[in-house]
Amino acid sequence: MSDTPWIPKPILQFLAEAGELFLNLKDSARFLLQGQTDWQKTLVQTAMVGFDSLGMSVLICVITGSVLALQTASKFAQTGTDFYVGGLVALAVVRELGPIFTCLSVGARAGTAIAAEIANMKVTNQVDALRVMRVNPIRYLFLPRLLACMIALPMLTIVGEVAAILGGMQVAYWVSDLHYHMYLESVWLFVKPYDIRVSLLKSLIFGIILAAISCTVGLNAKGGAREVGLSTTKAVVWIAITIIVADFFLTWIFFGTSYNG
Repeated sequence: MSDTPWIPKPILQFLAEAGELFLNLKDSARFLLQGQTDWQKTLVQTAMVGFDSLGMSVLICVITGSVLALQTASKFAQTGTDFYVGGLVALAVVRELGPIFTCLSVGARAGTAIAAEIANMKVTNQVDALRVMRVNPIRYLFLPRLLACMIALPMLTIVGEVAAILGGMQVAYWVSDLHYHMYLESVWLFVKPYDIRVSLLKSLIFGIILAAISCTVGLNAKGGAREVGLSTTKAVVWIAITIIVADFFLTWIFFGTSYNG
């Protein structure tokens, strides 16, 4: 660090941790391609990430779709354009809100749990014990949780988006007496297979981000019990920031000016 006094210490620390994150991803990809994957442990982690986060993510998505319908249904009905309510809610949910809110809710629930668990193992020297037994922590801890998030997040996103659209449908019926058939017909008309594919791809990338940050922050924990709490807070903050930034660039790529529906 003395060779680069003009670079602030927090930036150097961030760059070091970012580099370690990418190295962990590279090692995980190598173990996966070599077939050194503990699928039983992966399935257990998938159940923990997916099932334990299902209720929270569905609740948030239902509220999101309901609020969208509440804000738009009555106004559209006044102008005779209530047919577009379903399409508007569905497009907003499928393209943006569904993947983001699902992944943020999973990050708040499962991401913090992963970071706390691995940080506790690190400060109690369990990670060092794995190395002594010639067990690679990336293969044993990082890879199963990475695959679990990659499997669970797209499934949770689909469930959450369906719940959000149905929640918006019910609220639209209550607010402006919009018939279910008209609402769903608007959804089928405006939502394209391309939108669904991009939504699943976004959730897959967000799952990689969530797992990579949570595991890396946990593996970098040092000190005692206080560091476990700090690692948990650090993980959820960086998950939220990184997912929002990544969503901006992914939306720019897939729904930019060249997108023609």
